[in-house]
Amino acid sequence: MKETVYDWLIVGAGLFGAVFAHEKTAQGQKCLVIDKRSHIAGNIYTEKVNGINVHKYGAHIFHTSDKEVWSYVNRFAEFNNFVNSPMAVYHDELYNLPFNMNTFSRMWNIKTPAEAREKIESQIKDLNIKEPKNLEEQALSLVGTDIYEKLIKGYTQKQWGRECKDLPASIIRRLPVRFTYNNNYFNDHFQGIPMGGYTQIAEKLLEGSDVKLNCEFADFKAQAAKEGIGWKRILFTGPIDEYYGYSLGRLEYRSLRFETEYLPEEENYQGNAVVNYTEAEIPYTRIIEHKHFDPADEAKGTYITREYPLKYTGVEEPYYPMGDAGNTELYDKYRELADKDPEVVFGGRLGLYKYFDMDKIIRAALDCAKEN
Repeated sequence: MKETVYDWLIVGAGLFGAVFAHEKTAQGQKCLVIDKRSHIAGNIYTEKVNGINVHKYGAHIFHTSDKEVWSYVNRFAEFNNFVNSPMAVYHDELYNLPFNMNTFSRMWNIKTPAEAREKIESQIKDLNIKEPKNLEEQALSLVGTDIYEKLIKGYTQKQWGRECKDLPASIIRRLPVRFTYNNNYFNDHFQGIPMGGYTQIAEKLLEGSDVKLNCEFADFKAQAAKEGIGWKRILFTGPIDEYYGYSLGRLEYRSLRFETEYLPEEENYQGNAVVNYTEAEIPYTRIIEHKHFDPADEAKGTYITREYPLKYTGVEEPYYPMGDAGNTELYDKYRELADKDPEVVFGGRLGLYKYFDMDKIIRAALDCAKEN
């Protein structure tokens, strides 16, 4: 049997793994990329259905102030001028996000920044919170009671599955409060959605690499020797605790369930790409309407997706690391194991147990490819 030896076995065909594979291939190294899913591109996977690019794993809006990363990603797709301006629904009230003068005007029937500042500052002063002990106190000390009760409390409790008073204050270091009538959610210099969806980016990044889908790492590792497949090093973008067989314990995550619905007779369901539902009684956190991200003339009807936060039990897809003190301490122990293991490099939000925006993932993958 002829043996095939790769320079890198890359576990995960998401954005981190794809960028790393592209850079290593450009360096003349041979890469094998495997993924347990039936498709490449990880959570940024988009699929065109009935003329609409559907974000299978929730909304992904590219934004960055890193000019090098912006230039890099534009090599693989042309971006439109989409600006993220989400809305929030609280009972029968509709608000602009992030918190800005449109939000404050709707909430308090005021017009000027001075009036808004006075309202927020008076509420904060009345609370007399000196050192916030949890997320609830942290949020209240930043924006006061009205914004917290209507636009933060219920949404956050749904998202994390815990009362706000039981969440660490560190989750909300700061809250974006703008005293202008500007609905652009991000402050970054560059923003947009790739015309034609995100999957094309991963396809181009993976050119030159061998790719195997529907491929679990543990099963493949056991079978590889029998098939004459070897590698010098591993880039692992799955959960770091999984790689070490949960030997030190399991890290905690929050998961999501996506409920996507096609409305063939509806051309415009909600008038906006993203609408958050902030009251605790509604089980989903937001509805996204995909056609507003990347409009297409030939689109028939519309697709909407409701996002339901879920407890992670080990079966669901892990989305959000629970970065509290206990989990951070456990991750640090796994990190100590990794630092002593020359065969493997960890990357991505699961391998590094950290939430990343897409531009930060690309930056981290580029740096990782240079360093290894």
